[in-house]
Amino acid sequence: MTNVKDWWMKGDWFDSCSCDIPCPCEFAQAPSDNRCEGFVAYNIKEGAYGGIRIDGLSVLIPGIFYGNLWAGECKMSVTMLVDERATSEQREALGVIFSEDAGGFMSHIFSTIAEIVAVEYVPITFEIADDLTWWKAESPGRAKAHVEALGGPTTRPGTLVQTTNPPGSEVGADALATWGKSKVSQVSTQGFNWDWEGQSSKHMPFDLKGPAPAEVWFEEA
Repeated sequence: MTNVKDWWMKGDWFDSCSCDIPCPCEFAQAPSDNRCEGFVAYNIKEGAYGGIRIDGLSVLIPGIFYGNLWAGECKMSVTMLVDERATSEQREALGVIFSEDAGGFMSHIFSTIAEIVAVEYVPITFEIADDLTWWKAESPGRAKAHVEALGGPTTRPGTLVQTTNPPGSEVGADALATWGKSKVSQVSTQGFNWDWEGQSSKHMPFDLKGPAPAEVWFEEA
């Protein structure tokens, strides 16, 4: 890691994948059928890289892996969909933050990626209900997810199905995961193609920073 400026970002994160509900990966286990395909979505409410603000920008990351990622059995193959509204300075900043060079927790996340197939600058919309009853994101023609919060016959009305301190958290320690069920979960870009419905999703807020080293979040293989 060379000349990485201090950075921070806060916002909303969610995934939408092929796993059964609840996604075993969030509990640091192998995915359903030992295969996970889907995408993660970051909406940066506010943040900065050095003096460059990155407020309001989004990044979608479609990817696939086979095996228990947390146990070091595999690594991901992904593509990066970056908000086209980002200026050249903001694109450079996001390129550092969303990389293994970032420092902090993002370095740990990107250490699990074997291949970034492509980086595309594309239109992205990200929406989330104030009461967390639904969330969705889309890059037209490339990736789309619309998720409703999970409920069931014994879920008390007006409450959410949530997990605290999940052992496979993609946003760091002490996370709060709100579980959902996909109505739409589609990817069609750079050789990644799938169309799922009724599968697992979870929303988590994130509050990340670097480049100072972060607490290790899993046992090194």
